[in-house]
This record gives sequence, structure tokens and C-alpha cells, in this order.
Amino acid sequence: MPTSRPSLTGTRIRARRNLRGMRQADLARAVGVSPSYLNLIEHNRRKVGATLLASLAEALGVSVDALTDDVDGKLVAGARAAAQRSEARAQELERIEEFTGRFPGWAGVLAETQARVERLERVVEQLNDRMTHDPYMGEALHEIISAVTSVQSTASILSESGAIEPEWQARFHHNILQDSTRLADGAVALVNYLDSEKIEETGLAAPQEEVEAWLERHGFHLPDIEGGAPDARAMVRGQAELASEASRLLAQQWIARFAADAAALPMAPLMQALTREGLAPEVLASAFGVPFDQVLRRLALLPAPALAQAGLPPMGLVICDLSGTLLFRRPVEGFALPRFGGACPLWPLYQALITPYRPIRRALVTAGQAGRRVMAYAYASHPAPPGLDAPMIVQSTMLIAADAVPGPYSPQPVGASCRTCAQAACPARREPSILSSVGDGLA
Repeated sequence: MPTSRPSLTGTRIRARRNLRGMRQADLARAVGVSPSYLNLIEHNRRKVGATLLASLAEALGVSVDALTDDVDGKLVAGARAAAQRSEARAQELERIEEFTGRFPGWAGVLAETQARVERLERVVEQLNDRMTHDPYMGEALHEIISAVTSVQSTASILSESGAIEPEWQARFHHNILQDSTRLADGAVALVNYLDSEKIEETGLAAPQEEVEAWLERHGFHLPDIEGGAPDARAMVRGQAELASEASRLLAQQWIARFAADAAALPMAPLMQALTREGLAPEVLASAFGVPFDQVLRRLALLPAPALAQAGLPPMGLVICDLSGTLLFRRPVEGFALPRFGGACPLWPLYQALITPYRPIRRALVTAGQAGRRVMAYAYASHPAPPGLDAPMIVQSTMLIAADAVPGPYSPQPVGASCRTCAQAACPARREPSILSSVGDGLA
């Protein structure tokens, strides 16, 4: 059965015909259609089937790929996002597809520039977030200041107290030695920490980040976990990102968890179910008899080719505990995840903490002029059965499916964190944003 092509195909056909100096009637005769029908195709008022498209490509002396606009979809999105930052008039925005079809090179430059602007904005947000919330840097500076204050206090006693008993004088000297050693060690540790940063736009600051960087290099999928009990120690040994013992231990814990998820949801039957059911975590949880959050983790950590094969969009994953601390992050393009501190309180991730064992599905859109629409699924549960006198431990998991929001849903605007969110009128805002468009007021 012939397949339809995206809307810009007609524009590209017209552009190629004009480049060859062909009349519309001549091209129509060459492919066996009427000039009026070809005119509708060229003005994107009729979809073109695969057979006719192949004939048009042959008549124009180009490949079919040159006439399809799969790449142009990204160009249009990038050009539109760039235009929305400016004072472009609405009637000009409506002609973006025409501009992209006629000038794909310039559209590519505009889209690349817009992508670079977005990357630099994320870097600024992450650096600001880090300066505000980096726990290690805060603790290191606090230790140094504490040691300096202690040395200063002891030195003041020695200089202002006149004659001091030799025993007490020896004690004060010993205190100064200890505090100065602590000061020197703290300063060296801070310098080593800063020097060990990778020469990149952002660096690794904690064991969790080391684990996430290691998983990112593997596409957040470890083939060794499929179909057997992996040797976690061997898998983490010698990995460049896992520089600390803490990160290696944490990585082994995640390997055990991912392996359990893979055993509960084996690849072959899972792919069959996904192809049949689509993105329906509640159906998969019932069919495999597993917890809802286990399905969310498994889907987010499937290899990219498997997701594409099942017709599913790219997926991200966030896990937090009852304090709101993010325990795990797999980012997805267009949906920013904070590296430090609290995330947006409007995320379903946090809403699920209020009602454990109740699945939540929410359509979200990132706040700002070029918002990204996603579908989020969240679920909170107890990692271990709570005891009679034991503290309540709860973890919440959120799956983020990019561009998977069907038409009827009205997305909820959300941000990454209050400090970097462009949504001014937000009832959950905790602090002013660093973005100038938000203003200084709090809800």
C-alpha cells in the first residue's frame, strides 16, 4: 500500500523542477498524472504515494530521499524555535515550511544556530545550578571556613591573653596545628576536586553523576544484563567514568536492579507486546504481572534501536526518594533535568509521592517559547516492605516519553527547576528565576 509523505515533499518537488527548468506540464506527462494534480502536490495539498514519488524522483534525476523531507522536519522545528525568540510576525511564521523548502541550506544554518543557543543556555543553567547546589563544593568551602575561623580564634587567645600556663599554651599550639592541618587538607581536596573536572562544558561532581556518565556512554543499556546474571564487579572494573569506589559500588547496585527488571520483562516477549500494544505501561504491568514502576524503568533503559523498531519515541527516566532528591536521571532531548537541588514541584514524579501505588499519567510541556511536549508516567512505591517500627521509605519513578502527547490532552507547563523556569505565573514557584522574562515576583 502506498505510504503518504510529509507536507514539504511538494515544495521540494517544485524546487527541483524549477532548478531543472522543467514545466509543470512536462513533469506531469513524464510521470503519468494531470498537471492540475501535480499542481496540488507541489502546493502540498495532496499527499504523494511511494510509487508516484519514485517516478517523480526518476524524472527529476534525484533520489527519493532528496524529495522526502524527513530531515526538513527538524529544520522547520529549529527555524520555528529561532523565530519564536524574535519579534517575527505571525504571517511570517506561517511561511517557515516554504522558506525551509526553498532555502534548505539557510534553514539548516538557522536550525544549527538555534540548537547551539539552546545548548549554551543549558550549560548556563547547569553551571548556575551547580554553583547554587553542588553539595561537595559547599561542604568543602564550609570545612575551609570552619578551619580558618578556628585558627583565628586560637591565635587571638594566644596573642591577647598575656601569660598562659605552659600546659594550656601547649594545648592551644596543638589545636592550631590540628586546625591548620585540617585547613591544608581541605584546600588540597578542593583543588584536586576542581582539577579533576573533565575539560568539558560540565564536569562530574558526585558518584551518581559518574554512574550516569558511564551509562550514557553505553546508551543507558547494558547488553550483559539480558538473559542472565551479570558479573557486576567485572562490568564496572576499569571503567573510566567510575573513578571513585563509591561510584563503582553504586553502579553495581544499579546493575543488579536493571538485571532484575530484564529478568521480569524479557526482551523478546516485551518487544512483541510493545509492537502490539504501543506505549501502554499499565497494560504491560498487567500482562507480565510486575509492578508499574518496574515497567517504567525497563522501557526507559531499552536500547534506542528497540524503541525505534516498536515505533516508540525516545524516553527519559527520573527516580527520587521521599526527600525529593533525584537518585537517577536519564535525560531525554528537550526535557531538562537539574543536576543539583530540587526539580519542578509540578512534575508527576512528586505528585506520585502523595499517593503511592497509584499510577499517574500527565501530558507536560516545557515552559518557554519553544516548549517540548512529552507524556509522563509516574508511580511511587516502597523499595522494601515497611516494618512496624521502621521508617517509611518511598521511591518515585517517572518515565518521560518525548513527543508522545496525543491531541486531546492539554499539557501542563513545567520547568526543570524554579531558578531556570520561564513560567512566570506559577503557584508552585519557590524562588525567582534567573531568566529575565520571569520577573522578580513570587506566586
